Amino acid sequence: MATISIPTPLRQYAHEQQEVSVDGATIDEVLGALTSQFPELKRHLYTEQGRLRNFVNIYLNDEDVRYLQKGSTAVAETDTISIIPAIAGGQEKVEIVSPERTEGQSLDNEEVLRYSRHLLLPEVGMAGQKKLKAASVLLVGAGGLGSPMALYLAAAGVGRIGIVDFDVVDSTNLQRQIIHSTASVGQPKLQSAKERILSLNPYVQVDGYEEPLSSANALEIFKNYDVIADGTDNFPTRYLVNDACVLLGKPNVYGSIFRFEGQASVFYAQEGPCYRCLYPEPPPPGLVPSCAEGGVLGVLPGIIGLIQATEVVKLLLGIGQPLIGRLLLYDALRMGFRELKLRKDPACPICGPNPTVTALIDYEQFCGITPADEGVTSVDITAPQLHERLERGDDLYLLDVREPHEWEIAHLEGAHLIPVGQVIERASELSTAAEIVVYCKGGTRSARAVASLQQLGFRKLHNLKGGINAWAEQVDPTLPKY
Repeated sequence: MATISIPTPLRQYAHEQQEVSVDGATIDEVLGALTSQFPELKRHLYTEQGRLRNFVNIYLNDEDVRYLQKGSTAVAETDTISIIPAIAGGQEKVEIVSPERTEGQSLDNEEVLRYSRHLLLPEVGMAGQKKLKAASVLLVGAGGLGSPMALYLAAAGVGRIGIVDFDVVDSTNLQRQIIHSTASVGQPKLQSAKERILSLNPYVQVDGYEEPLSSANALEIFKNYDVIADGTDNFPTRYLVNDACVLLGKPNVYGSIFRFEGQASVFYAQEGPCYRCLYPEPPPPGLVPSCAEGGVLGVLPGIIGLIQATEVVKLLLGIGQPLIGRLLLYDALRMGFRELKLRKDPACPICGPNPTVTALIDYEQFCGITPADEGVTSVDITAPQLHERLERGDDLYLLDVREPHEWEIAHLEGAHLIPVGQVIERASELSTAAEIVVYCKGGTRSARAVASLQQLGFRKLHNLKGGINAWAEQVDPTLPKY
């Protein structure tokens, strides 16, 4: 029997199993057996026409089956098959900072002392440290991934660091976003990050862009930086970063995180594949929860962010083998790394020989995001409205679609727990005659549950706007927020 590795975002549809053993002589047979055993997986892996979705890659050991025999690829009992959905051979030399740019650079005595451990490395030395000082890096985001990148790139002596971020520091950030502090709560992340960077290394120039990154400003912002480091947490911005980097010929140092797992690579279309070569299309909205919904181990972004920072420094110095053409997978629970080969897709719509994407597009639309996906639907009910109806004695069925460990943090009195991944298979436990109020942490998962139940014929449905956190804010302040 072949072993299939189930990624975290899809485990809720496979009874939370990390690995499943099934019979089959080919990839198609193995996946067919898997989806027969777990029917809910099928709609996440295949289109209605039976085609494997473009945001799902299947690897046999470390090879992408698209470059083998696809679904007809033979499978042996000792093989491991990995499903690699979107979550959000290297080249020996990639010259990013030319020698001419370092000619006017110099290090004063304080800088020589500060960077002395670099200067002792033959691969860096004075010439390399001057390269770092002459270089510029743009960080897209000052959150979980951007925090360690900013600190270590500043400590390394990168001369100019740009940061794009328009968010403010929240107390929930502090579990992982180490560039911020308790005193920073309520401040713009950009301000907090800049103060911390300059306190660490006053020789660094910090440029801030306190605005949403968009198709209107990305090219203008990106063009003046040597390397772009992607610390985003959503698919529209990730595709935007990729496309802008391809159009400008910039390397994109990529990282993504979810719960206990992370990915890292370097997408540099001049030397190898881009992000679209790996994931031609995004997953449907809501399939991959954000860190705010699914949680994340606090140290995980530190590990992935430091890998990204390492790749940035290697690119700037022109040393080692960057992660170009390679996808690094990290599993914190197993404390293991895997490396998968990536190939340039000849049919890639932006970096292929016949591109169809020649300018930046509407990435919200490309990723299928509409107001309804954000939980703003015609069946919304606010926390005060729900409270008023409950106080009045209305017969409402409260359906909590969070996970059991979230239920233990806080829940509404009288509610019933059915995790969102089980709603369809356990729909028989619900009555179509009942008026059902569905809630989760913030309203996103419950909106998906409402949509699923509507497809099954349920009509008396409400989605609690803002979820249980809104209830804690607006109705019961004794209830903890998380």
